[in-house]
Amino acid sequence: MRSQRTPDFQAATGLANPHLQTIVSRAQRRRAKPQFDRTRIETSDGDFLDLDVWQGLTNPAGTCLLLHGLEGCSRSGYITTTSAALAMWGIQAVALNFRSCSGEPNRTPKSYHSGQTEDIVRSVEWMRERYPSLPIAAAGFSLGGNALINLLGREAQADWVDAAVAISVPYDLAACALWMESGVLGRSYSRHFMKSLRGKAREKAQRFPDLVPARAGLARTIRELDELMTAPLNGFRSAEDYYDRCSAARHIGNVTTPTLLVQAADDPLVPVRVVPLDVIRGRPNLSLRLTTRGGHLGFLDRHLGTGPAGWLEQTIARFVADELTLREPSPPGVRSFIAE
Repeated sequence: MRSQRTPDFQAATGLANPHLQTIVSRAQRRRAKPQFDRTRIETSDGDFLDLDVWQGLTNPAGTCLLLHGLEGCSRSGYITTTSAALAMWGIQAVALNFRSCSGEPNRTPKSYHSGQTEDIVRSVEWMRERYPSLPIAAAGFSLGGNALINLLGREAQADWVDAAVAISVPYDLAACALWMESGVLGRSYSRHFMKSLRGKAREKAQRFPDLVPARAGLARTIRELDELMTAPLNGFRSAEDYYDRCSAARHIGNVTTPTLLVQAADDPLVPVRVVPLDVIRGRPNLSLRLTTRGGHLGFLDRHLGTGPAGWLEQTIARFVADELTLREPSPPGVRSFIAE
C-alpha cells in the first residue's frame, strides 16, 4: 500500500480470544442495516446470479465486487459493513450471492465452491457493462477469498480486476477440513455450517437424484459433503481432487494483480501453518497484513469497530482506494447505518 495504511490491529479489551473475535464480531456486524438494490443476471449455462448493489452513490469513482464466505450472502454483516466503508471512499460495492445463497435455489445442478470462478467473471463482466469507465477491484472473504485467488492465479494475464483483497483465506482446503473435524471447537464450527449445507444437499438430491445421493443430506462433516455433492456436481473426481486443485496456496504464486492479504495468526478455522508465507513475501504485488489476533473474519478492534469505520473495513477500503487512486473519504454517517 503506497499510502493511507491503517494502524496495526489491536484486539478489543477482553476479546483477544480468537473464538470471541469470530463470534462477537459476527454479532456486532449483524446490527448493520443492508442497503442494497438487487439485480438478477443470466449465466451462459442457463442459471442466474443475484447481485446486490449498495445504495446511495450517484457518482462513484470506482467499483468493488464483494464475495462472501461459506454459507454467507450479500446480507452477511461483513459484506454490509465493508460496502458502507467502500462508499465512504466513493467506491461502489457490488455483492455477489453465490449460487443458492440469495434465498432461492439455483436452476442447475452446479453448486458454488472454493474454486468456482466462472460466476465471478460473469459478475465482473456485468460491472464493466454497468460502469464502463470505472476501475474495478474485488474483495473475497474466506471461501470467497479462496475463489478470488483461484481466478487471479489461473488467469494471471487476464487483468480481471485492477486490485484485490482476500481475507481469512483457507489456503489449504484439505488441511482446513481436517482441522474442523478435530477438537470440540472445530467440530462446533463444522456443525454450524452443516445445518444449512445438509438442507441444500437434500434439496439437490430431490431435484437431481442421478447426481446427488440421498445420503448427502445426512453428511456429518464438510469433507463428507464435498465427497458426496461438491465434487461430483462440479467435475472433480473426489473431495481430495477438489481440495488439491482449488486450494489458494496452489495459485497464489501466480497472482500478478496488486493484492492485499489479511490473515490472523490465531484464526480458529485456518491454522497459520497453511498460509504460504514465503511465497507471499516473495511477490512484490502481494501485501500481507498478518495479525497476531483477530480470529476468522473477526478483527474486532480496541474501539469495538466493526461498522464502516472498523479496522478490517477501513483496511480493505483504504487499500482499494489507494490502488484505484481515488479521492479521500467522505464523512461516515455511522449512526444512520447501524440499527438502533
